[in-house]
Amino acid sequence: MNKEEIKSKLKEYFGFSSFKGLQESVIQNVLDQKDSFVIMPTGGGKSLCYQLPALIQEGTSIVVSPLIALMKDQVDTIRGISSQDGVAHVLNSSLNKTAIAQVKNDIRSGITKLLYVAPESLSKQENIDFFKSIKISFLAIDEAHCISEWGHDFRPEYRNLRIILEQFNQRIPIIALTATATPKVQEDIMKNLRITDAKLFKASFNRPNLYYEVRPKTAQVDSDIIRFIKQNPNKSGIIYCLSRKRVEELAQTLQVNGINALPYHAGLDAKSRVTHQDRFLKDDCDIIVATIAFGMGIDKPDVRFVIHHDIPKSIESYYQETGRAGRDGGEGHCLAFYSYKDIEKLEKFTSGKPLAEQEIGMALLADMVGFAETSISRRKYILHYFGEAYDNATGEGGDMDDNMRFPKKQIEAKTELEILLKTVLGTKEKFKAKDIVKTLKGESNALISSHKIQDLSVFGSGSDKDSSFWMALIRQGLIAGFLSKEIETYGIIRITEKGKIFLKNPESFKMTEDHKYGEKDTQVVASAKTSGIDTVLMKLLVGLRKQVAQSNEIPPYAVFQEYSLEDMCLKYPISEDELVNINGVGEGKAKRYGKKFIELIKNYVEEHQILRPEDLVVKSTGVNSSLKLFLIQSVDRKLTLEDIADAKGMKMSKLISEMETIVFAGTKLNIDYYLEELFDEDQMEELYDYFIESESDSLEKAMDEFDGDYEEEELRLYRIKFMSEIAN
Repeated sequence: MNKEEIKSKLKEYFGFSSFKGLQESVIQNVLDQKDSFVIMPTGGGKSLCYQLPALIQEGTSIVVSPLIALMKDQVDTIRGISSQDGVAHVLNSSLNKTAIAQVKNDIRSGITKLLYVAPESLSKQENIDFFKSIKISFLAIDEAHCISEWGHDFRPEYRNLRIILEQFNQRIPIIALTATATPKVQEDIMKNLRITDAKLFKASFNRPNLYYEVRPKTAQVDSDIIRFIKQNPNKSGIIYCLSRKRVEELAQTLQVNGINALPYHAGLDAKSRVTHQDRFLKDDCDIIVATIAFGMGIDKPDVRFVIHHDIPKSIESYYQETGRAGRDGGEGHCLAFYSYKDIEKLEKFTSGKPLAEQEIGMALLADMVGFAETSISRRKYILHYFGEAYDNATGEGGDMDDNMRFPKKQIEAKTELEILLKTVLGTKEKFKAKDIVKTLKGESNALISSHKIQDLSVFGSGSDKDSSFWMALIRQGLIAGFLSKEIETYGIIRITEKGKIFLKNPESFKMTEDHKYGEKDTQVVASAKTSGIDTVLMKLLVGLRKQVAQSNEIPPYAVFQEYSLEDMCLKYPISEDELVNINGVGEGKAKRYGKKFIELIKNYVEEHQILRPEDLVVKSTGVNSSLKLFLIQSVDRKLTLEDIADAKGMKMSKLISEMETIVFAGTKLNIDYYLEELFDEDQMEELYDYFIESESDSLEKAMDEFDGDYEEEELRLYRIKFMSEIAN
C-alpha cells in the first residue's frame, strides 16, 4: 500500500489529513509485516500506530494492555469511527460466557479488527486454542515497559508473551510501544520479545511546552495547592497523591474551598470511577485528585497543570504523569512538592520486597531524589536519564523550569571534580554514589572497611566539603559525561573516557550546589509565620489581647494563643466565619472574644489598603468532627482517659493533643473527675496560681518552674482544665 493510500485511510477512519511525528513510518513498517519498537512520549499519538494498520489489514490484531480502563477507552474510540460495534472488543475477566461467545463470533466472521486483552486472558489454554484457528494480523504490546524488570512498572506476566505467541502456530509480527524507556529497559524488552532486529522508532523525550517546578513541601501544602489552583482559575488539572486516604482528604478540602474537584483511586467502586473520569473528560469537573491508578491512556488534551502532592518513586513515573499536561501543545505546568520524609516512606515501602527488586527500587528512587534536589536544568536532567543529549542554549524549552528561570550561582569545581574522579578510580569503580561520598568525607562503613579503603590516600580527601556538595557534583559529573552509572549493578559509578581525558588534562568545570530541603523545610510554617507575617498588625493584636485578658481577669494566652495571632496576621480574617478558620480558633472562642479582633483587623486592612489573600483562608473539612464529638461525649460520661484512648487505638499523648485542640479552640471539657484522682487540693491550688499569673502557657517554662515535681503529661492535663474554666 503506497503513502497516498495510507493517508486516504487515515482521513477516512480518523478524519486527519496528515500524520504526527513518526506515525507514518511506524505504520508503513507494520503494514510491511516487520517487527517495530516504538518509544514515543505521552501525547505523541502511539495508539494510532497500531489502530490504523489493524483497520486496514486482513485478520484481527491483538492488543495487550495492562489496564481495563485503558482498554475500554480505546474500544469506545474505535467503535465511534465505525458503523459496527464489533470492530473492536475487549476480552478479559469482566466478561460473562454470552459476551465471550459474541466476541469470538465477531472475530470468526471478520468483523473484529482490534481485540484488546490482558496478558492473563491471553495465556488461557481455551483462548490459545481459539487464536490458533483465526488469522492474526499482528500483536501490539502497549505499555511495553511492563516487560522489563529494570522498569518502573514491572509486571511478571508480561515476560511470557513471546512464549504464548509461539503457541499460535503462525508468524505474527510484533509492535511494542512505550512512553518511557531508558536504554537499559529498551534492550531488556527487545531481548525478552526476541525482536532484537526490530526497527526502532524513537521520538524525542523533550516536551518543550511543559514547565517543571519543585517546591519544598511544608505542613501548609494544602494551602499552597489551593493558592496555585485559585491563581489558575477554570483550568483543568490533575493532582497525584500516594495514598487513597490522602486523595479523599485533599479532594474534600478542595471542595470545601469552592474548587470543583473529584477523587479517583482503585478503592472507589467501578461506577464512581467511571463517573468521575467522564466528568473530568467532559469538563464538568476541573480537578481530579488521584492515585497513579488514574490517567493511563486518558487523552484529555487541555490539562493545564499536574501537581505531585507526593514525589513519585521513579523518573519514569514522574515523566509519564507530568506528560498528561499540555498534550495540545498549550500551557502545561508541572509542580511537585518535595520533602525527604516522603522519600523515607517510599524507601520503607520498598524494603519489604525481594532483594533484587529492592535494589532496583532504591536506584530508581535515588535518581528521583537527584531530580528534585538538582539546581541544573530539570529538562536536561530528565532527557539525560532517558539517554538523550540536550543543550539548553539551542534546545526547545531551554528556559522552561524553575532552575533556569531563577538560577543558582555557578562555582568553579575543577579541583573538586579531579578529587572525585580520582576517588572513583581509587575505589576501583566498585561503589555507588553514597559510598563514594562517604569515602570522600572519610567516613567508614562495613563495605568501605571490607575493601580496606581507609588505608588509601583518597579516603577523606574531600572532608572539607559537606555530603550534599559531593552528591551534587556526582550528579552533574554524570550529566556532563565524566562518569556513568550502571543500572545492572544497581547504580555503581564508573569513570568514562571523557573522565580519563579530564584527569590527564584538567580544565575549568562549573557547577551549582543542589537545593537543600532539610528537616526545617517540612516545618517552614513555623518560620514563615514569623518572617512573612505583618509585624505592625501583630503588635496591635498583642496589645488588644492584653486589654481583653485584663478586663476578663485571665492570662493573655487564654484569649488567643500566639500562633493564632500569627495566623491572623497572615490571613487578615474580617468576619466570624473567617476567624473560625484561623489555627486554634473554634466557634466558641470566635463568639466570645472575636468581635474586637475582627473590628481591629477590618479597620487595619482598610486603612493600609491591604489586598487580602482570600485564597489563604483555607477552610477545613471537619474530617475530625466525629472524633471531637466522641471525645466530648466520652468525657461527659466520665470515662477514664485510658479507656477513651483504647477505644480509638491512640496513645495517651495523642489523646491529650486532641483534647488540647478542642479546648484551645474554645470548647469546654470538664475532666475534674479524672484530675481529682491525680492531684490533691494543694497541688490543684499550686497549679492554678502558676497558670493564672504566668504570661505564657509554655510547658517548658512550667517544667522549669516546678523542677520535676510534675510530669509533662500531668501539666498538660491540668492546662486543659485551666483553659476550659478560665478561657472558654
